[in-house]
Amino acid sequence: MHVAETIYRAVQVDAGIRGGDIENVVATGYGRESIEFANKAVSEITTHAAGVSYLFPDVKGVIDIGGQDSKVIAVEKGRVVDFLMNDKCAAGTGKFLEFTAKALEVSTEALGGLALASRTPVSISSMCTVFAESEVISLRARGITKEDIAAGLVESVAQRVSVMAKQIGLKENVAFVGGVAKNAGIKAALERKLGVTLFVPFEPQITGALGAALRGKAQVLAGHEALLRSCAPPSKR
Repeated sequence: MHVAETIYRAVQVDAGIRGGDIENVVATGYGRESIEFANKAVSEITTHAAGVSYLFPDVKGVIDIGGQDSKVIAVEKGRVVDFLMNDKCAAGTGKFLEFTAKALEVSTEALGGLALASRTPVSISSMCTVFAESEVISLRARGITKEDIAAGLVESVAQRVSVMAKQIGLKENVAFVGGVAKNAGIKAALERKLGVTLFVPFEPQITGALGAALRGKAQVLAGHEALLRSCAPPSKR
């Protein structure tokens, strides 16, 4: 059984919901097309816009830094107006932070706190993950503190993502989602570079799932309304 289906069944049991009570299932994310029990698959760009707009109705932009890619999305009333995506290289993603944190011999979770404690951030010249790992090891060998290296890593990711955000004109009411949104160092660096205060949901990793659920609900309600109209007497149609 597909892991998504296993989780889906487990969630039903935990919530006390029978399969027949579920009218619509919408899949999102990279594996959305492989979810055979879903009624529809929707891009995570669309679902992030929907989910974030539900939580922050005035939002005009979304920055999503996940494990495999980073995206910046311009939003208007919950709909995608424009977007840019970095999915060809690990630079500017959670994967970059994961591998470089390992080279620094700290957890990814600890990276943000270390960066905030830095007094003199070091410049990380390489955005290639492999070369950046080597650079981190070399910097440590030279006696550079973990705090200053962590700050350099955070700054390099924030710089790459902020350039993307500026390219599509994100200037105000911007939300930060994805697993990396839990990194306080990245959030602070992005806010400095963009000159905005970023909105971060309580659980930034599931805004796409929330958006998918909202899309699914809207489709069900639209279907019910269409059915009611078709059943109404001619005089009331």
